[in-house]
Amino acid sequence: MPVIAFQGRPGAYSDLACRATRPGWATLPCRSFAETIEAVRDGLADEALLPCENSLAGRVAEIHALLPEAGLKIVGEHFQRVEHCLLCVKGARLEDVKRVHTHPVAMAQVRGLLARYDLEPVTEFDTAGAAELVAGWGRREEAAVASSLAGELNGLEVLLRNVEDAAHNTTRFYRVAPPDAVVESVAGQPMMTTLIVHVRHVPGALCDVLACFARHGVNMTRIESYMLGGSFEASRFLMDIEGAPDDRGVREALLELAGVSQDHHVLGTYRRSSFRGEM
Repeated sequence: MPVIAFQGRPGAYSDLACRATRPGWATLPCRSFAETIEAVRDGLADEALLPCENSLAGRVAEIHALLPEAGLKIVGEHFQRVEHCLLCVKGARLEDVKRVHTHPVAMAQVRGLLARYDLEPVTEFDTAGAAELVAGWGRREEAAVASSLAGELNGLEVLLRNVEDAAHNTTRFYRVAPPDAVVESVAGQPMMTTLIVHVRHVPGALCDVLACFARHGVNMTRIESYMLGGSFEASRFLMDIEGAPDDRGVREALLELAGVSQDHHVLGTYRRSSFRGEM
């Protein structure tokens, strides 16, 4: 059976995303993003799902640091709606709950729940890990905020669903695979390309880079800056653009880019998620 790796405990939102993007595959929980990447490089997993940005929390900085040097190829993207549930041991009622355990990012997304029921927030290392703790304690006054999958895997009941403050809370993932992986494509399917660009350290260097895409009608959906080699000068950028390198506009933009940048490297070309059309 094919395997897809993720960072977190069983039942984490990344686990849920893996099951959604690769139905029928086994999911492999890993302790860190670096370990998740290594699982693919070492052949323990066929692919991995790495969160790259969230509509509320912004970019996942560690992924941006690891991915350019990972030696893997981006072969897909996935958008996962984050639907927080208030999970408790069986038989517990809402009035029994005194403390809520979850990851700090998730805690910041359920302020309304905490205020409405006067609950004490207790931060934990992971949402699914918080569910494991609550299940292990077996106390009615302890609750976790995590996915419904985490509740199911840990034998917890869902007291409340969709307790997040913002209905648009969504995480985007890169699906990565070994460099020789074949990218699934369908004729006429819109594509995306992710690349790293190292700009020259001169005035207007980034402007010159962006102009390459503008002149050839290539839409850029995302750009992130990086420190390089310990320098505080932002000279390297990760970019997501619409299209594939064999499209005329993208091909000409990349040819022009070679003349105005220090170097650039395509991390992957993959099908554009249908979720983008719903945004």
